[in-house]
Amino acid sequence: MAGVLLVRGRAQMLAGLLFTLATLAQGLMVRRLPGDGDGVTELLRRVKRGWVWNQFFVLEEYTGLEPLYIGKLHSDMDQGDGNIRYILSGEGANTTFTIDDSTGDIHAIQRLDREVKAQYVLRAQARHRLTGQPLEPESEFIVKIQDINDNEPKFLDGPYTATVPEMSPIGTSVIQLTATDADDPTYGNSARVVYSILQGQPYFSVEPKTGIVRVSLADMDREVRDVYQVLIQAKDMGGQLGGLAGTTTVNITLSDVNDNPPKFSQKLYQMSIPESAPVGSVVGRIQAKDRDEGINAQMTYRIIDGDGRDTFKISTDPTNMLGIITVKKSLNFEGKQSYTLKVEGSNTHLDPRYSSKGPFRDVTIVHISIEDVDEPPEFRMPFYYVEVPEDVEIGTIFTSVSARDPDVANNSIRYSIERISDPEKYFYMDITSGSLMTVLPLDREEKAWHNISVLAMEMNNPSQIGSVSVAIRIMDINDNPPLLTQYYEAFVCENAKAGQLIQTITATDSDEPIGGHHFYYSLAPEALNNPNFTLRDNQDNSAWLLTRRGGWSQREQSVFHLPIQVSDGEPPIQSSTATLTVRVCSCDADGNVLSCSAEAYTLPASLSRGALIAILACILVLLVMILLMLSLRSHRKKPYLTDEEENVHENIVRYDDEGGGEEDTEAFDIAALWNPREAHTPGHRHPCRQDMQPEIQTLSRHVPQAALPPTLALADGGCGVHGYVLAKLYEADLDPCAPPYDSLQTYAYEGEGSVAESLSSLQSAASHADHDYDYLSEWGPRFYKLAQMYGAVEDDNSPW
Repeated sequence: MAGVLLVRGRAQMLAGLLFTLATLAQGLMVRRLPGDGDGVTELLRRVKRGWVWNQFFVLEEYTGLEPLYIGKLHSDMDQGDGNIRYILSGEGANTTFTIDDSTGDIHAIQRLDREVKAQYVLRAQARHRLTGQPLEPESEFIVKIQDINDNEPKFLDGPYTATVPEMSPIGTSVIQLTATDADDPTYGNSARVVYSILQGQPYFSVEPKTGIVRVSLADMDREVRDVYQVLIQAKDMGGQLGGLAGTTTVNITLSDVNDNPPKFSQKLYQMSIPESAPVGSVVGRIQAKDRDEGINAQMTYRIIDGDGRDTFKISTDPTNMLGIITVKKSLNFEGKQSYTLKVEGSNTHLDPRYSSKGPFRDVTIVHISIEDVDEPPEFRMPFYYVEVPEDVEIGTIFTSVSARDPDVANNSIRYSIERISDPEKYFYMDITSGSLMTVLPLDREEKAWHNISVLAMEMNNPSQIGSVSVAIRIMDINDNPPLLTQYYEAFVCENAKAGQLIQTITATDSDEPIGGHHFYYSLAPEALNNPNFTLRDNQDNSAWLLTRRGGWSQREQSVFHLPIQVSDGEPPIQSSTATLTVRVCSCDADGNVLSCSAEAYTLPASLSRGALIAILACILVLLVMILLMLSLRSHRKKPYLTDEEENVHENIVRYDDEGGGEEDTEAFDIAALWNPREAHTPGHRHPCRQDMQPEIQTLSRHVPQAALPPTLALADGGCGVHGYVLAKLYEADLDPCAPPYDSLQTYAYEGEGSVAESLSSLQSAASHADHDYDYLSEWGPRFYKLAQMYGAVEDDNSPW
């Protein structure tokens, strides 16, 4: 049977909804029917069919050995005969959850964790086991995982670091901590966290609910302890017994505040410094120690009293917070041997909250002793300036310097001039008195200033030397005559008239009178009555040269020489005379020069005619000497041939060609020497060579026996080397055009294998004594002729 319930009207909707939920629990189906505006709901009661599942929730973290039973699916059509097959699908089906397809029992085969997945959506269906036809429509249900307290609170950002100023009052917030619990905060107290402090009391505390760490002890001093380690615990279940807990560490550092005044470690400092220390030298360092750090420990130092406040100064080293005492003025042991300073050190940054702990300054005394050192002599003046006239006599003392030993010993002083400052040695310094005098004449025009250095040396310690500069100005006197500015050479046109200006004259003077230069111009006394020119003094240190007449002519006189005298006006009056040359020239109508006399172009302005002639004569003599030397050199190169025996044999002119002695067979044909007649045909006659004269050459000329003198023809029977050589010598004597064939190649080779070894005279240049050539006669017949040439033997049968 089926029951139908109709619900009409908006006011009855809520009641209809509640009735629907109740009928679902009893296996009823609800269908929405079309109707009027309010709609009609039809309730259908299923008879003997419907789903039954008796559990939807399961606890997490099941640890049993058997699968966890979740619930049971059941259809009203299931008669228990096994014809219905239950199928499970959706999230975790067959992996996390399994179903018995006959009974519909659902089990969890894996461990469930709500923090991993809080619920699973599954779908169930009942089908006929044999036909597979669905017996019930597919239905969706949710399996929710119920939370248990299986997660402790965790501090995700720990450990923590915090800073709080020292001397902070109680309750000052340091840091706020937050612990996270993964359990379900909506189910029970599993995620309710409470904070507590396990370590760090009594200095700090933590609020149980908020986790704020606060200062719980007043006046904590960083200088006593600056770092604290606090252990904080977070426990769930509201802190009840059995709750899980997590901890973290908070490292709290006390930051510094300026709550400690500076203090000097000594009330009196003893220091010393030598008197020779330059300005700026460091005397010593002091420090007012401050237990604070950073900006709170920064110091500044100043001298507030003492007799050395003008001699010394103090500055602050920003790195080490030290007070550095330095020299402000030069020290002198003989003047003052010790100083006392009162120094104050104070903080630069004050905190008014802690002013009661002050004052934040401290005072100390510094005693400075000056050490005596051996100082160099000191001059009474730092600089000397002297004016000396340039005509001062040699040996005149023009100034004196004085120095003293500043030390207590007061040693004697010796003076001298530093040579590098007076290299010309114009001055001399008296060694004991310090008097400065001249030793050379002074000339202001040559050197107007002398800057010398005078040295003062201690007698007992020569290494101690003081110096001072002496500037000597040479004062001018009128000792130089004025001179014309340049060499003047003027010209006057032939058509010039009387009174015409032809030249402006100026002068210079190397002297420097106080009132300035004033020159006077005039013609020399011998030219005062000059009828041609006149000189006009313009009274402005210049003069004009004017013509006195007209009618000039180059033919009558082309050059005029005028002596001009220039004098100055300073006592003693100095004057000079110079010659001005005036040339007569032909000019055009505008006064432009066309031509002057030839002499004006041939004679130099600065040379006289006699000097020019002397120069030309010297040049001519020099040219003649050069030509003569060249002629003698050319004559020496010509060969001279004579009939004398002595000159013929001296034709061994190339004696520097040394051969190989008897082993040399390349310079001549030895066969021609042994058989001379086969070398040339009888009656053959060689013409005289005019184009060249060989210096060394081996010729084998045939000389008829009939042409020889009887003595030569009979020698060696007219054959052999000896006869051949004699024949060639005779032929050479008769032929003036032939070269000296009795040359080096013929018989003068020496060297390796020769009895005489080297006959060269190249190595005998060092000896200028006369040689004894008697040993040549002992060398055998090969050197017989050479012995005759040097007078070693007498030859009574000479063919010449």
